[in-house]
Amino acid sequence: MKVAKLYSLHDIRIEDVPVPITGPDDALIRTKACGICSGDVMPWYIEQKAPLVPGHEPAGEIVEVGKNVTSFRPGDRVFVHHHAPCFSCRFCRQGDYVQCDTWRNTKIIPGGISEFILVPHTNLENDTLILSDTLSYEDGTLIEPTACVVKSLKRTQIKHGDTVLVIGLGVMGLLHVLLARKYGAGKIIGADMVPYRLEKARQFGADGVINILREDLIGSLKELTKGKMADIVIVGPNSAEAMKQGISAAGAGARVLFFTPAKPGEKLTLEPNALYFRDINIITSYSCGPPDTADALEIIEEGMVRAEKLVTHRFPIERTAEAFRLTAEAKDSLKSIVVF
Repeated sequence: MKVAKLYSLHDIRIEDVPVPITGPDDALIRTKACGICSGDVMPWYIEQKAPLVPGHEPAGEIVEVGKNVTSFRPGDRVFVHHHAPCFSCRFCRQGDYVQCDTWRNTKIIPGGISEFILVPHTNLENDTLILSDTLSYEDGTLIEPTACVVKSLKRTQIKHGDTVLVIGLGVMGLLHVLLARKYGAGKIIGADMVPYRLEKARQFGADGVINILREDLIGSLKELTKGKMADIVIVGPNSAEAMKQGISAAGAGARVLFFTPAKPGEKLTLEPNALYFRDINIITSYSCGPPDTADALEIIEEGMVRAEKLVTHRFPIERTAEAFRLTAEAKDSLKSIVVF
């Protein structure tokens, strides 16, 4: 089978490897589509794992199941999460699935940008979802990113009428714009430097946008909120400076969520009393767990999130390197996927 093997972001090769052997508790899927995540194109993050077959947003058709598998059968159309928890450790009992050792150690083999994927037992039973006939495989690739946003918005404890500022309007920022209203937002404001993405934010329901190349973020936000600033700030860029801006944009009693890690070695200097006396909470949200993927599937089935809205570019596996370059450019594109 063909796989895309990443040695560095500038060295992605199409290679032939054996199709994985299906164990008695596993399943084998024929990949139909796989999304490319913004995390896949962060050099410091992805290249430390190289060489690897990237891709963790796959959807496909089950073609073989092990003799002990009863929950799925060949022909099932599925989304597969690349990590799945044990459901029994202290972290799982708290709902912190991403801290579960099983979650962190599970994986799909060899990766999402591959003609076939082996789904081990834990992933198969604990976070594989069947796609209804109303959903395309392309829709299925949006389950994992949508689930990350579902978790993010849950963590902010968003309340009815809150003003939400989304900094960074790539596909994940735009998913926040799309879903914030569902979770109760009264006003949604997007900030970015790319006109294409600012316009998409308007189309997706943002009440206002700020072009940070032309406008002062804080000054414009004050004007849009009549001085109240944001109740919730979602910080998308992987930058300590963006995180600092996010804190500055927070109103009294606000929650500031860091959606993406900062670059290694960056430091974020805070004045504690500026947070304390204004009751500002800093929250993080890393990846997602099974309740979030289930909610995401429901949201996609309702039509709020669909590939026709978000997928702007499709590539065959042979052009994976081009798909990665386009995603890394972060300009006039939203979601790029590899289709098989």
